[in-house]
Amino acid sequence: MEMITYMSKLLCLVVTLSLLRTGQATVVDCRAPGATAPGDIIIGGLFPIHDEVKGPTNLSAPKPTQCVTFSEDGFIKALNMIHAVESINKSPLLTKLGISLGYQIYDTCSDVTTTLRATAEITGRVCGGGVNSNHSKHIKAIIGASNSEISIAVARQLNLKLIPQISYASTAINLSDKTRFPAFLRTVPSDLYQTRAMVRLLSNSGWTWVGVITTDGDYGFSAMESFISQATASEICVAFTEILPDSLASPDIKSAIVQAAATIRNNTKVKVMVSFTKLAHMSHLYQELSSSGPGLELGQKVWVASDNWSSSKDVLENMDNPNIGHVVGFTFKKGDETSFYSYLMSLRDRTDVVQNNSFLKEFYSLRNASTDTVTENLENNTNPDQVFSVGMAVSAVAHAVANICSQVACKTPGTLQPWQVLKTLRDNPFEYKGKSYMFDPKGDINLGYDVTLWSAVGGVVNDYQVVAEYHPVNDSFSYISRQDRELLTGLKKLVSICSAPCKAGQFKKNAEGQHTCCYECTNCTENHFSNNTDMDLCLSCDTKREWSLAGSRTCSPKTLEFFSWQDGFAVVLLTLAALGLLLVLLVGLLFLHHHQTPVVKAAGGPLSQLILFSLVGSFVSSVFFIGHPSSLQCKVRQVLFGLSFTLCVSCILVKSLKILLAFQINPNMKDVLRRLYRPYIIISVCVALQVLTCTLWLSLQSPRDKTTILPTTILAECDEGSYLAFGVMLGYIAILALVCFVCAFKGRKLPQKYNEAKFITFGMLLYLISWVIFVPIYVTTSGKYLQAVEMVVILMSNYGILSCHFFPKCYIILLKKEHNTKSAFIKSVYEYSCKGLNEFSSECSNSQTEGKCTTHSYSVWSVGQNIQSVDIAAQHRVFVTGKFSRTYRLNRSMSL
Repeated sequence: MEMITYMSKLLCLVVTLSLLRTGQATVVDCRAPGATAPGDIIIGGLFPIHDEVKGPTNLSAPKPTQCVTFSEDGFIKALNMIHAVESINKSPLLTKLGISLGYQIYDTCSDVTTTLRATAEITGRVCGGGVNSNHSKHIKAIIGASNSEISIAVARQLNLKLIPQISYASTAINLSDKTRFPAFLRTVPSDLYQTRAMVRLLSNSGWTWVGVITTDGDYGFSAMESFISQATASEICVAFTEILPDSLASPDIKSAIVQAAATIRNNTKVKVMVSFTKLAHMSHLYQELSSSGPGLELGQKVWVASDNWSSSKDVLENMDNPNIGHVVGFTFKKGDETSFYSYLMSLRDRTDVVQNNSFLKEFYSLRNASTDTVTENLENNTNPDQVFSVGMAVSAVAHAVANICSQVACKTPGTLQPWQVLKTLRDNPFEYKGKSYMFDPKGDINLGYDVTLWSAVGGVVNDYQVVAEYHPVNDSFSYISRQDRELLTGLKKLVSICSAPCKAGQFKKNAEGQHTCCYECTNCTENHFSNNTDMDLCLSCDTKREWSLAGSRTCSPKTLEFFSWQDGFAVVLLTLAALGLLLVLLVGLLFLHHHQTPVVKAAGGPLSQLILFSLVGSFVSSVFFIGHPSSLQCKVRQVLFGLSFTLCVSCILVKSLKILLAFQINPNMKDVLRRLYRPYIIISVCVALQVLTCTLWLSLQSPRDKTTILPTTILAECDEGSYLAFGVMLGYIAILALVCFVCAFKGRKLPQKYNEAKFITFGMLLYLISWVIFVPIYVTTSGKYLQAVEMVVILMSNYGILSCHFFPKCYIILLKKEHNTKSAFIKSVYEYSCKGLNEFSSECSNSQTEGKCTTHSYSVWSVGQNIQSVDIAAQHRVFVTGKFSRTYRLNRSMSL
């Protein structure tokens, strides 16, 4: 193996001298493998043994670069590949075929250009000047690289010969594009799943205001773009993004880190930072944060670490919690790596490995300690997840080679081609650590992630533990233990939001150009609500059925309102209606029992029973104004009242006309009016006109039930249909009542015991006043008590009729029986007649005319059944000064 290395360097020297002689170049930097081992099938390895390159500035011609800053992390990965190759060579998988794997491992120096030089060696292309590298002709696959940007550059070069490349750590999303990178495979998930896991963690923890720190390479931009896209979809806002130069050798690296630290400090509301940077960048950033002023208070910051540095203990070396806060990392899945640790312990006895491994020699030279101490240090700094990924990559190549070599003689030169290995890798599963795996169509193996939480021992952060697992299939976490769950979910107490959550009943109001996570909380307006926190808009209530006040969390159902039976006012009115019906019944029985008495006959006799019957209908109609209205109820209540009260007033009108005709009509017209006076015909005509009005009303535009939508209630009421017809019905009754009032007013001075004119006058006046008041109240009132207004007026009218027309008669019948006799009525008429004579005598004596007073016959008659005629004739002749004389003759016939 030393001979191969020596020949490689000699070849590079020959090529360099040749190019210098021809003038095509001045210096050529050929990359020789740092660790080699012979085998029938050679595989290559690309590992970042160093973190930086140091080269001349202001290049005018190609010059060699120097790799600096030894990386134990990359070195351990290279050792793991060596261990994996040696282990697979001893397994029955290859021993039964009589073949073995060899390796050539190159240092990428974490630099794209350096890696491309190594890749040129691997693929057997020109090394600087045009000479093929003979030692690379057997390489059939490559393990690496670590960084996504480097892997992308290498993959483009390997595409030329379809040499399979299996990365153990490159997670850039675009590497899954098989049209661009057909030969690229990886044993770790794509960043698409890592960023999704991060967003799920942030969302579960309620962190919506975060900062992002990344590098400016392909990996950094790809991861940041994926994260921001998914975070935005989950309503998580990125407060700031800080992009650091990809290379630590960049002249801007220092200023960029200072700027990033200042941004983190200035954004005090941002308590969570998501980092996709390299581990060296994070180390420098932490140092800047802890040295540029007071440290970040313990528990005030959470760092969400990508797989780039989440499992590297070097990053947090000599850091403590007060300076950095909490670190939640996403790492690749790991397995049992006990055999690798045993391999590390055996290195001190493996002189063959040391001789063929310049990386190991450099490592020993850098550590001024015993071999045992150095080996123990390697074991402590080993990341099990990356060891698992590297071992899986080697196992995948070995199974593919074994699959092919079981069918062809692989030891024959040219028999096994790289693209054959690539096809087998794509199409066939392989085993590793007793489990079967297979690359998906995108060339990925997605096992999910372990979620780690760093902890401090003695104030120094130097250890982490796996607290949960992320499952990409259902985008969820499972916790290792209850205690681990409490540790991770306990970080929720840290609040990383731009604005305080809006309560239920409010919505987020964003200012123009502002982040969606920065807003003001505004109360929902009336008839709108929000039933959750941080709602973007208030939801609208169904205003036909619901309502809400400003700032409401929910809509309240509108109350169905109507003048219900349970309403206290309705109970009072119903009681009055029932009492009125009872009084009508009692009065009717009383009048029926005393129907032959003078009082009942003077009250109208049969007409009084008809009036009482009409009052029954009127009282019953008032009941229909209570309860949930129906279409039938709306029709019945108005028509029943209109017809009932029309009948009542018509009967009273007949009584008024009778009294007027008996005492006030000119005797010359008495006979004519007597023939025209037909009580029941008059009543029938009056009622018929009201029937016609109601019929037209019901036929053309009848009353019906309706619901009126009010701000907080639904009012069930009656729509009168045609308010014109409603007005005509009430106006017609009012006209009849007014005629009754006029007629009764003219007869107000008639005999006291016979005269009902005063009571009719008062009753009609009460009715007219009630309905005159009703009209403006009805027009201006709304709501369920509008029904009560009309009901009150109906009851007032009914009780007015009862009080004025029947209660005085009942009083006489029950308590003044001595007045309910024929002699009492005759005496009353006689007294009234004498009073009339005295008034007339006074008139004649005071007359200034000469002669005799003319004889005047004054007759009072009553229509009804004649029981006995009493003629009271008195003639009084008065002589006064003047040209005439008048004889006053009273001839009164009265029916009792």
